[in-house]
Amino acid sequence: MLKIKGIDMPTPSELKVGIQDLSKAERAANGQMFIERVATKRKLEPTWQYLSNDDLSRLFQAVSGVFFQVEYIDPQDNAKKTGTFYAGDRKAGALDYRNGVIRYKDISVSLVER
Repeated sequence: MLKIKGIDMPTPSELKVGIQDLSKAERAANGQMFIERVATKRKLEPTWQYLSNDDLSRLFQAVSGVFFQVEYIDPQDNAKKTGTFYAGDRKAGALDYRNGVIRYKDISVSLVER
């Protein structure tokens, strides 16, 4: 469902795809609005309920660069797309600590198209 830098990531529990129009807008003297759409970009918000320590590390390492390729299924076109993205917030909540090993839950990454 989601590849980062050509590597399959664990299947997210949920994947939200935001479609964002970037535009330049202004009003004329008569009050009429003029909008110039500059670009349409995607914001991906995958979440995982639980990940193993290895999967979490692999995910966070994959998004550690400034820009990287992401392959995902776009709901508008109902097709696989690949784009250049960067990572916004990355979160992982600690569930517990057992036998010297921490377990993580509620993991999320915000991926914003360049």
